[in-house]
Parts: sequence; structure tokens; C-alpha cells
Amino acid sequence: MALTKIYTVGFTHKTAEQFFELLRRHGVRRLLDVRLNNTSQLAGFSKKADLAYFLKQILGADYLHEPLLAPTEGLLKAYQKGKISWAEYEAGFLSLMRERRVEQRVDRGWFSRPTVLLCSEPTPERCHRRLVAEYLAQRWGDLEVVHL
Repeated sequence: MALTKIYTVGFTHKTAEQFFELLRRHGVRRLLDVRLNNTSQLAGFSKKADLAYFLKQILGADYLHEPLLAPTEGLLKAYQKGKISWAEYEAGFLSLMRERRVEQRVDRGWFSRPTVLLCSEPTPERCHRRLVAEYLAQRWGDLEVVHL
């Protein structure tokens, strides 16, 4: 059985050119935004409405936002403010994914085209997009996770 690749990427520390060329090189045709907040002015080119436009115009790709795959505001703020460690955040987020039964509620058809999960963190080590991708790969068994 061939594995379906699921990509992950963060926009921080990337110019728009670097970001969109990275997606182009990997043939991405759908971006699944897993951020809790995607309209902040700090998001630059990755604000929801702008990103949807750029993806369509530059790559012919679709944009989807799925809050089901985002942390709760309380969990995110606790980690950002140093009230909990990464290990505690990771355990809390994985518990949230199980409670939400995301493996049953996420449309597997979203991954029928080369799809990338988007978050803000520049690398996947301490980012929930990695946790989402690995969780789905573990539950579904037919995904290969590739971090861009």
C-alpha cells in the first residue's frame, strides 16, 4: 500500500517567496490551516484571507481552516506564558485530539491532493502541526509525515 504524504510547514522566519516556493517544490495543492488564530496582523502574508488568495493565484491551491485541529486558547496561552512545559502541552494537546476524535471527524478526502498543515512555528519540534500529522498517521496508518 502506498503511503499518502502529509506535509507540515510554519510561516515564521520565511519570506513569502521562500514559503510559496517551498510549497511549489513539493507540489502542494491544499493548505490546511491548523492555527487557532489566523487573522492577526502579525501573521503578515499568512492572514486567512490573504493566504487563501495567494495560494489560489500562485499555486492553484485550496485553503481550508480547521479549528478542530487547533489547541484551545487556554492550553496555548498556558504554554506561551510558561505556565506549563512543552511535555505538558503535548500531553494536553494529544488528549484534546483524542477527546475530539479527530481521526473520525477529519475528512480523509482533504489528503487526496498534496496537502500541507500550516502553523506559525518555524520548525516542527515544538509545534502542534507535527502532533496533528503524527496523530493522524498513527491512527490512519497510511500517511507519511514530511516536515518542510
